[in-house]
Amino acid sequence: MQKQDYTTTFQVNQSPEQVFKAINNVRGWWSEQIDGPTDKLNAEFNYHYKDVHRCKLKIVEFIPNKKVVWLVLENHFNFTKDKAEWTGTKISFDISQKDGKTQLTFTHIGLVPAYECYQVCSDAWGNYVAGSLKSLIETGKGNPNPYIPAIENAEAMKGGKHE
Repeated sequence: MQKQDYTTTFQVNQSPEQVFKAINNVRGWWSEQIDGPTDKLNAEFNYHYKDVHRCKLKIVEFIPNKKVVWLVLENHFNFTKDKAEWTGTKISFDISQKDGKTQLTFTHIGLVPAYECYQVCSDAWGNYVAGSLKSLIETGKGNPNPYIPAIENAEAMKGGKHE
């Protein structure tokens, strides 16, 4: 049976230590709008992007230079019928050595094609992981969602220009 979970893999010349450090710098590649610690076992943190997506994650595996796994405790999308579609899924980062390089395999366990958000979410993960995270590892600079202060966030949610 074919696995249907979303996954993407890439290789870099940097060390497993550098890859591990970059993964845990979630504000450096996913979003500057992260609240809470992102770099220790059992830590919980919150992600949100405007009114489009919010989730609460818990780090359930944390093996230095080898693996990080997040459990999605809560989730809310504003664009799906099932607003909590990700709840209970796991997001896994596996680091290994291959052909003299460091390989990162990212898998969102439970994000499957049957999900309404699959196309949007898999496209987004491709950009964040294979784009922003890889760039953070290779150049020291990712392309995360920018921090939006609360007042601007409220205007952005209204689609808002000041009149």
